[in-house]
Amino acid sequence: MRALIAMSGGVDSSVAAYLMKKMGYDCIGCTMKLYDNGDAGVPREHTCCSLEDVEDARLRNAFP
Repeated sequence: MRALIAMSGGVDSSVAAYLMKKMGYDCIGCTMKLYDNGDAGVPREHTCCSLEDVEDARLRNAFP
């Protein structure tokens, strides 16, 4: 079975992917950037969804 995991770059989504993988699922992670934080009036230091965070999530969740 396959599971599509929404990856934010945070701990919750990483743990979800780990648990699904441990239960035998073939996990596929995805992330979407739907807006620019500056356009939404959110300072960069108050966000979890920068391009660096997306890359961090990709690298951290590369399961063998």
